[in-house]
Amino acid sequence: MKQFLRCVGLMLTSLLVVLSAGSALAQSQPLPPAVEQVLQQLPDASLRETGELVKQLEQVGGEEMRPLFETMLAGDLYFHKASGKVMAVQKNPAGERIGLDVFTGAELGVQGTRDIKKIRVNNRLRGQLREAIGRIDLLHGSEAEKRTAVLAILDDLSTNNLSLLQSAADAGVSEGVRDLIELANAMVRLRDGSATDDRLAAIERMNDRLEAPVRNQLRRLLEDENEQDAAVKAAAQKALENITERIEFYGQMEQLFFGLSLGSVLLLAAIGLAITFGVMGVINMAHGEMIMLGAYTTYVIQQLMPASIEYSLLLAVPAAFLVSGSVGVLIERGVIRHLQGRPLETLLATFGISLILQQAVRSIFSPLNMQVVTPEWMSGSLAINPVFSVTYNRLYILLFALAVFITLLAILKKSSLGLNVRAVSQNRDMAKAMGVRTEMVDAMTFGLGSGIAGVAGVALSQLTNVGPNLGQSYIIDSFMVVVFGGVGNLLGTLVGGFSLGVANKFLEPTTGAVLANIIVLVCLILFIQKRPKGLFPQRGRAAE
Repeated sequence: MKQFLRCVGLMLTSLLVVLSAGSALAQSQPLPPAVEQVLQQLPDASLRETGELVKQLEQVGGEEMRPLFETMLAGDLYFHKASGKVMAVQKNPAGERIGLDVFTGAELGVQGTRDIKKIRVNNRLRGQLREAIGRIDLLHGSEAEKRTAVLAILDDLSTNNLSLLQSAADAGVSEGVRDLIELANAMVRLRDGSATDDRLAAIERMNDRLEAPVRNQLRRLLEDENEQDAAVKAAAQKALENITERIEFYGQMEQLFFGLSLGSVLLLAAIGLAITFGVMGVINMAHGEMIMLGAYTTYVIQQLMPASIEYSLLLAVPAAFLVSGSVGVLIERGVIRHLQGRPLETLLATFGISLILQQAVRSIFSPLNMQVVTPEWMSGSLAINPVFSVTYNRLYILLFALAVFITLLAILKKSSLGLNVRAVSQNRDMAKAMGVRTEMVDAMTFGLGSGIAGVAGVALSQLTNVGPNLGQSYIIDSFMVVVFGGVGNLLGTLVGGFSLGVANKFLEPTTGAVLANIIVLVCLILFIQKRPKGLFPQRGRAAE
């Protein structure tokens, strides 16, 4: 009896699902009769027939068919067996298949695997769909979509595509898109033209262009043994050399950007160390673990607010500062103040603390790396031209590092804490005689330096995986930056961080990453032999 009731319940549930899907489909936005007629043929069509149906849909539906073509290209287009209606099907986090109206995006309810069937596509159909989407974008898309469509057509300058470009130009396009269309016409004149003057004018139009199809066509022309026009070949050779020089220049600019990006990371990692080392003279081997704690704080906050990833990073910055800063104050109050004036024992103690913190993180989070999600506003890249782009995450981190540096500089120059820090760093005994509570200054300074290291961990979480050994990768580089720039000097830390970052990135393409680090270290050692106090030596009696 129980089995019978269970079967009846399952049948009723299936019936309700079918009815709800059918009602939802009936409520979707009505399509033009011509489009509806073609769509009804899709479920039973062969792959060859599907290609013809795609052409018909583009003709009768125009730009309204773009969502359908995109869904079909992604392999998410299905049809409902009971109603014959097409729909997009995607899985939700629970693993259920959710039907969506292709054109409106309205939900059509949970779909059973036996109630729907996928509309198949092959490579030929995918190419046809991409071409159809490109044509729609060129005629009806946004500025970015039109540019992308024209760039795609540059690789296939057929007669039909040229007619399409002309139709788009006649319909009205922006200056940038029109420039690309004129470039396409120039490439066709060079390929199909016979008059030398006309082909030379086309090469002149193609000169200085960085698009890959332009370079490819010039190379093909130079390698073509049937090309007999010496003047055209000479002009093509000169244009290709000019383009190559520009590409090399932008390659150097890209290396400079990556160097500045690395320098910003080194600045964030070293700036807190520069404060504690400069004021207290403490070689803090646990500084890297403060960076690690900041990165793990970012991970924890994202786990606590998974629906607000876009804002989690903004909340992680002050949270990481508080977590790492608090741990730094505890380390200073619990250990370092008892070892005042004993640098070797302080070094060993902080090294032991770093091992304890690493093991604590392994015990709490596991020894495996944790993935921190990059917010959408930090994803992607900013295209300067076809061969040079800058990634948003590195650009934001560079600006963030400069903002942290300026904020810290303002604190040390304008606040009472900054005045006390400068007084203690220049002459501790005199500052104590003048009533400055040096022990409190030490604790606040150590906490400030550790908090900034935590903020550096937030930035690093967007560039690399978060793991227990994260801080160890940057502790040596941080000391190199501090020593090179000058102990306790913020400006020296800024210059040192960016200098070492740029030097590393310019050496890496020829020497490799490991040898580049060795060369930089050797050069730094030789520099310290000449200037033991760094680029910007500390002033005051304590510096003597």
